[in-house]
Amino acid sequence: MRLRSLMSLFSHDLAIDLGTANTLVYVMNQGVVVDEPSMVGINTRTGDIEAVGQEAKRMLGRTPGIISAVRPMRDGVIADFNVAERMLEYFIRKAHDRRIFVHPRIVIGVPGGITHVERRAVYDSAMRARASQVFLVEQAMMAAIGAGLPVEEPEGNMVVDVGGGTTDVAVISLSGVVFSKTVTVGGHAIDEAIIRHLKSNYKFLIGERTAERIKVDIAAAREPTEEISIEVKGRDLVMGIPAKLEITNVDIYNAIAPCVDQIMVAVREALEHTPPELSSDICDRGIVLTGGGAYLQQLDSRIRDEISIPVSIADNPLHCVVEGTGRVLKNVALLSRVMIE
Repeated sequence: MRLRSLMSLFSHDLAIDLGTANTLVYVMNQGVVVDEPSMVGINTRTGDIEAVGQEAKRMLGRTPGIISAVRPMRDGVIADFNVAERMLEYFIRKAHDRRIFVHPRIVIGVPGGITHVERRAVYDSAMRARASQVFLVEQAMMAAIGAGLPVEEPEGNMVVDVGGGTTDVAVISLSGVVFSKTVTVGGHAIDEAIIRHLKSNYKFLIGERTAERIKVDIAAAREPTEEISIEVKGRDLVMGIPAKLEITNVDIYNAIAPCVDQIMVAVREALEHTPPELSSDICDRGIVLTGGGAYLQQLDSRIRDEISIPVSIADNPLHCVVEGTGRVLKNVALLSRVMIE
C-alpha cells in the first residue's frame, strides 16, 4: 500500500521528445500518449491559438490571411518562445486529460550541440508550462536507451538519430557520451531541399506536405539504378496557375544529396574521434539508426557500404527518443548520470 502511494506521487510525470517535426509525450506507467506535429495555428489578428498539433498541420498551406501555421521549433531548438510555451502547455494538458492542477516532473530530450542559452530557453518554457521540475537530457543518449542498447556497460555503442531538425551522432559508453556531433540536417531540411530544387529547376512550386510525400515515396540516400517517376501537383511559376509535374527519383536524389552528404560527414567524424577500444566494439556491434530519417530509403546501406560497419534500423525508430526518455524517467539513478547540468 505504501509503495502504491509512493508511485502515485510520480504517476503524472512526463518524458517529452520536443522535436522540430513532432512532439511526443510519454506518461509514467502509460507509455506514449501524444504523438503530434510540433505546429501551432495562430490568429494573427487576435494572437489566439486556433489549433495545435495534427489539427494545425492540416491547416498548413491552406489557411486564410489571418491564420498562420507556425513551427515554434527550428533545428531542434526553440525559435519562438511564446508559441513553444503555449504548445507545451497544450500537450501537457492533453497528456493529463486536460486536468489543470497537475504539475509534473518533466524530462525533455534536446540535441547534443545546443548552447547554454538554448537549453535555458527549453527549461524556462517547460517551467512556465506548469512543470514542477525540468530535467534536460541528450536526444542521442535517449535514442540509444530507447533502441535497447546497453549504454550502462563499458562497451562502445553508436547511434545516429536522424530527426526532423537535426541529426545527432553519438558514441556512448558507461552511461556517458564519449563523442557527439550534431548537424542541422534532418527530415525538414530534406523537404526544403526538394522544394528548392523543383522551384529553381522547373519553376514549379510545391508545399511542405507535398515535399514530405515525395520524400517518403521516392527519395533515397543513394543514386538510383532504376528510374521511377511520380506526378505531383503544385503551381507553375511561369504561368501562375495550378499544374502537374512529373518528377523522377534521380531528380530527387540530386536535390537531397547535399543533405545526405552532411550526415555521412558527421558519422565519419564521430568514428575518427572514437577511442580504439570503443571503435573495436562498434565494428562488432554496428551502428543503430533512429528517428524518422532512419526510414529514408537506402540510408542504412549507404552508411554500411561507405564505412564497412554493420548498420541496423531500430524497432520503431520514431519513438526511440521518447521511449528512452521514459525509461530514464523511471530510473532516478540513471537520470542523475545522463541529465545535462
